[in-house]
Amino acid sequence: MIKPNGALVLMMVMIIIAWSPVLPVSANVQASITNKLGGGKNLSLHCQSKDDDLGQQNISNDASFSWEFSVNPWGTTLFFCVLGWESVGNYEFDAYSFARDRVRCENRCAWLVSAEGIYGLNDQTGFWEYVYSWPAP
Repeated sequence: MIKPNGALVLMMVMIIIAWSPVLPVSANVQASITNKLGGGKNLSLHCQSKDDDLGQQNISNDASFSWEFSVNPWGTTLFFCVLGWESVGNYEFDAYSFARDRVRCENRCAWLVSAEGIYGLNDQTGFWEYVYSWPAP
């Protein structure tokens, strides 16, 4: 069996990186989560990435929480949120995942939390898409 030379492997990796196209990244992405539960229900929300903790939020009905961030050049940017309200507790969802959202919400990633589930705005089509459903009781 032939064992690869460390210098040869390093050189191959450098060539692959040099010839790989640079990931197209936008300067900033605006993310928002809007409470559309109705009936005066409050939404508890805690969003974070590997590097940024946005803290605990309490969002009243028809109000929104938003933040802005830059996509990293490696294409691994991920913001996830844990939310809860009177019928659902500690539900986790990805509010931004580069792999899923780089086209769907390139500059604006908007979410609506409703009693039916979570809807995401598709910037390409202009339509709200049903993305997440609540777990069965």
